[in-house]
Amino acid sequence: MNCFLWLVMLWLTVVMYLRFSQRANADGTVVRYVALAHNRRVDGKVKPDVLMNLGRVDRLDVDGLLRLAASIRKHFGDGDGGLTDSAEAGLAAGAAPMEVADARPIGTAWLLDALWARLEIGTSIKRVADGRRFTTAVERVLLALVANRAIEPMSKLGAAEWASEDVAIPGLAAMDDDQAYRAMDLLVEADTQGKVQEAVFFAVANLLNLEVDVLFFDTTSTYFERDDEDQDEPGEGDGAGREGFRRYGKSKDHRDDLPQIVIGLAVTRTGIPVRCWCWPGNTQDQTLLAEVKDDLRAWKLGRVITVVDRGFSSADNLAYLRRAGGHYIAGMRMRDGNAMVEAALARQGRYQQVRDNLRVKEVRLDGTEQRFVICHNPDQAQRDQANREEAITRIEAELDRIRTQRQRDRTRQLSDKARGKAEAAHLRAECALRDHPTLGRWLRQQPNGRLVIDRAKVKAEARLDGKYLLATSDPDLSAEDVALGYKNLLEAERGFRDLKSHLLLRPVFHRLEHRIRAHVLLCWLALLLTRIAERACGQSWRRINRETGRLQQVTLTGEAGTIVQTTPLRPTHKAIYQALSIEPPPRVSAFDPT
Repeated sequence: MNCFLWLVMLWLTVVMYLRFSQRANADGTVVRYVALAHNRRVDGKVKPDVLMNLGRVDRLDVDGLLRLAASIRKHFGDGDGGLTDSAEAGLAAGAAPMEVADARPIGTAWLLDALWARLEIGTSIKRVADGRRFTTAVERVLLALVANRAIEPMSKLGAAEWASEDVAIPGLAAMDDDQAYRAMDLLVEADTQGKVQEAVFFAVANLLNLEVDVLFFDTTSTYFERDDEDQDEPGEGDGAGREGFRRYGKSKDHRDDLPQIVIGLAVTRTGIPVRCWCWPGNTQDQTLLAEVKDDLRAWKLGRVITVVDRGFSSADNLAYLRRAGGHYIAGMRMRDGNAMVEAALARQGRYQQVRDNLRVKEVRLDGTEQRFVICHNPDQAQRDQANREEAITRIEAELDRIRTQRQRDRTRQLSDKARGKAEAAHLRAECALRDHPTLGRWLRQQPNGRLVIDRAKVKAEARLDGKYLLATSDPDLSAEDVALGYKNLLEAERGFRDLKSHLLLRPVFHRLEHRIRAHVLLCWLALLLTRIAERACGQSWRRINRETGRLQQVTLTGEAGTIVQTTPLRPTHKAIYQALSIEPPPRVSAFDPT
């Protein structure tokens, strides 16, 4: 007891530490000793002062020292009754000199793994893939590939090295590219007819209590850096007659010169991705909606309003969306000559103010159950007018330049050859102006070949400044709900933007169709996890990734053993984990004394 009180008094009056020393025996063995010491200044120099010798390290009662330290803290410390994880590990290891053997970021991967487990994605994949040689290692490899897309996207070969050397993936020490490809093959095999996506989505919907009364669907394309498109499979066998996957088509990335695939995405009103699709690159948007409707009908989501843009608003598509009691909100083409569209735009009526930059007007026509809603954005109207006037000014200046130059050449003394070259130059200038992607729409070519501004078209376009037309089959939605619902279609476009920018959907380092499909599915899973994190934290994924990526897992090694611990949590880390209801990584995750 006296010894205990003496230690307590020393603890309170001086800063003590464990001091280690060693002695070599004649037989070559080394004996290490430990003592309780503190530093004191003598003649301006700091020297260690041994307060108590505790004996040999191999005979030391470590548990007794830990109990003593805990007792001291309990009576005189902060009152939590125990040491910090790092201090406890240091004492248990004998506080011997240690060096950093490895350091990797763990914060973001830990967050994604917790969401992966909470949303039962691994369980869903395992349940659907039952009987397909599914193992825990494959599930961990799939998590690593999804985490790579979300944290630092790269090729699958690079992702295998990244997961093995550059990041701490819970439950996965290392992986290689062969394991990555086998996991991708298993994933796309298990996702036949969207079974994996269905199981994952309903797990997400149940846990997050998602409302799936409105679905937003849109398509995009992604191209491949190659010279030729895939050809249809000839001959006999399983692949006979299969259509080429990477084909030329209308590129939404403005790369019609490269083969591509078409990707479809359905999201909820909060931006949570529901399902993705892949089609050959030459597939037209108008032909896809029936397949999308049938696939989602099999999920039995209930009464759903599907929101689509002008590319899917053909009469056949809209009629198909009405099947099984479904409804739609669709953007309509205002310039294709449709009689009902013309009648709706010509109908008089007052606008209702919805937002500062949005007014709506509902139009009902005889002979149809469709309801039309004309939306008007005053700010966009001013921009449309300014852009049109700028284009007209540029056209007038260029036409005047060509006209003046042509008249000047007529008055000059030129040979027939020079005159022909001059006229050819004028014709090239007119052709370039006529074929200009933005200026050509305002021009009309006269019978003599000369170009003039189409004033009738300018006047017609002025009536459409800032307007867009919507159609809906739902009899209960207000005009305001229709307009605001259609504006939420931007969530699908935002999903595509994040797929291509943050998650690097492109470039695609694969040539086989099933590997390309697996790559898109991995990107879809990464988008799902990042959207859930954004929704819970109220921050962008880029910010979440940057903050949690600063949390490191450090491996220390020394004579006393090996310790794996994390760097201290910052307030920003705690806020993110608390918002997601995720326990942060433990300070000490492993201790292996020698």
